[in-house]
Formats: sequence, structure tokens, C-alpha cells
Amino acid sequence: MVFSSYTFILVFLPLVLVGFAALGKIRQRKAPFAWLVVCSLVYCGWWRLPDLAPLVISILVNYRLGRWLEIGGPVHKRWLLGAGVSANLGLLGYFKYAGFFVETLNAVAGTDLTSPPIVLPIAISFYTFQQIAYLYDAYQGKTREHSFIDYCLFVSFFPQLIAGPIVHHAQMLPQFYRRTLRFKSADLSVGISLFVFGLSKKVLIADELSPLVGELFDADPAAPLPFALAWVGTTAYALQIYFDFSGYSDMALGLGRLFGIRLPLNFNSPYRATSIIDFWKRWHITLSVFLRDYLYIPLGGNRKGKVRRYVNLMLTMLLGGLWHGASWSFVLWGGLHGLYLMVNHAWRAAMGPIRLGPVATWAARVLTFVLVLIAWVPFRANGVDQVSRFYTAMFGLGGFDLSLGNLESDKAWIIAGCLALAWVMPNVQTIMRRYRPAFGPRLRWDGWKPLGGWRWRPEPFWSIITALLTAACLMQMSRGGEFIYYRF
Repeated sequence: MVFSSYTFILVFLPLVLVGFAALGKIRQRKAPFAWLVVCSLVYCGWWRLPDLAPLVISILVNYRLGRWLEIGGPVHKRWLLGAGVSANLGLLGYFKYAGFFVETLNAVAGTDLTSPPIVLPIAISFYTFQQIAYLYDAYQGKTREHSFIDYCLFVSFFPQLIAGPIVHHAQMLPQFYRRTLRFKSADLSVGISLFVFGLSKKVLIADELSPLVGELFDADPAAPLPFALAWVGTTAYALQIYFDFSGYSDMALGLGRLFGIRLPLNFNSPYRATSIIDFWKRWHITLSVFLRDYLYIPLGGNRKGKVRRYVNLMLTMLLGGLWHGASWSFVLWGGLHGLYLMVNHAWRAAMGPIRLGPVATWAARVLTFVLVLIAWVPFRANGVDQVSRFYTAMFGLGGFDLSLGNLESDKAWIIAGCLALAWVMPNVQTIMRRYRPAFGPRLRWDGWKPLGGWRWRPEPFWSIITALLTAACLMQMSRGGEFIYYRF
């Protein structure tokens, strides 16, 4: 039941909203919270009923560990934290990496071991990281006492359960403490608009690019691939995942806002980044923050010399790549970004702060985008052979054939148009920034200056735009698929 499905939009979400509205009128403050928890568990179990077991067990164990950490002594707390983190990583490791470990061991040692058929529970990567962060903060005394219902909603809230953002207790739990959840007209207006804008990115752009990307990346690795087509195909995937993840992020923000909850910003026009450092401040923001706060800094960060800093950067990105999937392709993707970050930090250390003019800004943006494109290849490719096929073509090792194969010219123009949208058009958060669609401060304008007058308001013009986009999406949704980040 993806967000961009008829079942979710026409059945599940209306039922959740009706129940929420009804329970918001009674005096029991926790009733709407409990309703959202039940609905979130139903949403998770809809995918595969057995997926509920690891989620429920994880919530029960981590809640109890968190409460013990809040009251335990120093030695006692260290043991509890170690046990809690180990249990979380063990659960994640078993479901996500057991098969990968066995395959790697067989390849390296020549063994013939078999792993049991393990199905990855939906959302386990996200709620595991979320609760590890919670335990670590409880150990440091940064959490406060809260009810079990609050904690359940913090972990399982369905708008962010499956593919993020990875929410922090300091962002979510205070919203539960200080208010009774009930409908507000402003929240409904903002939430519906955010959801529809995100749905449009997913259905009208990302899903339309998907067949082309599949045709190129799922082809026979031995098939010839022209130089130009390799770059165009990789750009198509970069745009597919961009609008897919951006659309999901907007939809998650909108769903949260319907219930009066602001989720943290997770996506902020990353293809406008002027460096790889800047890119990781814009792409999957909450994962970047988690890796920085709970991996890079505990490893020593930049406090133990330049060499150790670069080692820590590479380790962080390698593990970040492995978090996305149990495959050496994801490790390669993480390693490339680790290398990029090392070079970027070394360049900044050598050159110092530099102010970029308009031409230099665009040059830096294009260079950053090209580097990101190169790294997207192993992220999408099906195996090492496909990675080799694309890199051979992209780096001109098989010649510089500028033909586009069987690619229709109109599709090439669509790709160019989507790239222009990503680079020039204001993003949804800046258009709606007056109403603070995400948790945190307002964003500055990040689009083309002549479009600076674009400001979302709850008025007829934007209502018509929202209605037209909704109708277009409903007509196209039957051809869509799941969000790319649902696989992680």
C-alpha cells in the first residue's frame, strides 16, 4: 500500500482521518495518539503481516531499555547501552546482511554454505537507526520521561515509517507533549497541498522515467552501450530517484501535517549543490545527520588529525552505502562518495573559503552533478557486470559514439526538461516556506530569481492547481510502482 496507490488515497487515509477526527473530540488526550499507532501498525502489516513482529518487539525492548537508561547508574548504563545497540544491530544484521555475509564468505573462502530464506522486514533500517539514536541520547540524559503510547507513535508513525525521514526524539516527542492532536484548517490546507505536490513528482515524473531507466539498466550486460546513451540513461535514473525521493519526502511531510505534526526536512534540491559536502546537506538530510552524530563523531570526527579525519569520512560513507543495501554495489557507491568528501575537505583546507560568482557557481554545480551521476551507476546497476558496462561507455573506453540508440528524441527532451526543473524551479518547501511545512527554520529562496513571486497561499488559484494535479495523478497512478527507498 504505497502512498501513490488508490487503496491508500481512497480507502486507508480517509478512514484514518475520520477516526482521528472522531477521537479528537473526546476528553481522553491519548485516544488520537493510540488510533494513529494502531493505524500505523495496520499500514506496516499490510505489506507482510510477519513484518509486524520485528517492529513490535523492537519497540517493546527499546522502550524498556530507554526507561532503564534514564534511571541507571554510570556503569549500569554503559552495559545497557552496549546491550541495546548490539541487539538492534543484531536484528538488522540478521535480516539484512546474513545472506550477504554467507555469499561473501563463500566467494572468499570457497565454502558452500547456504543461508536460510530471509525476507527483509519493511522499514527495519529506518526504525532501527531511529531507536539506536534514542538509546544513545537516553544514555547521555537528553531524553525525558514519556508514555508508552508517545514512544510507539514516535517510532511507528506511518508517514515516516517506511522510508523516513529518520526522526529524532527531540523533534517529535515534544510535539506530542505540548498539544492535543486534532484537526486545524491551516494544517489540512498545507498537508493536502504538500501531499499532492509530492504525489505529482512521483506519478507524473518519476514513474514516467522508470521504464526508460529499466530498459537501459536491466539490459544484457554484454549488449553494446553508446557513450552518449550511457550518460543520458544515467541522467534519467538520477532524475527518477530525485523526483521519486523528493516526491515521497513531500508526501510524508504532508501526511504528518494533516495530523498537526511537523516532520523534519529530508530533501532540499540536492542537484543544486555546489560541492559534495553541500550535496550531503541536501540529500537524505536526516540520514546524513544520523551518520554524522552517531558514527562519524564517535569515531573521532575531525578531532584526531587529518589522516584520521579522512579515514573516518571513508568509514562513515562505506557503512552508509552498506545501510542502503546488502551488496558490494552499494559499498562502491558509498566508497565513491567517501572519496569525493575526502577530496572536497582537502580542497577546502588548502584553498580556504572561496566566494563563487554566478559562472563559478554553475560550474561547481555541474561538476558536482557529474560526480553524483558517476556514483549513481553502482547504486542502480544489477551487479558488477552492469557497472562495468556503464563505466566503459561513460569514460569513453569503447569509443565516443554520440548516438542515442533506440531512445526516442522526445524522451531525451523530457530528460532535459526534468533536469531544468531540478536546477531552476523552486522546490515545494521554499514555495510554502511561509507556512513552515517541515520541522525547523524556514528555508531561503532557492529557485530562479524571476520566479521569486511564487508563494503558496490557501487561495483559489492554488486550490485549482492542486485539484488539476490530483486529477492527473489519479488517471496515471495505475502504472506506478513503489518508491525506490522502500527497498532499503
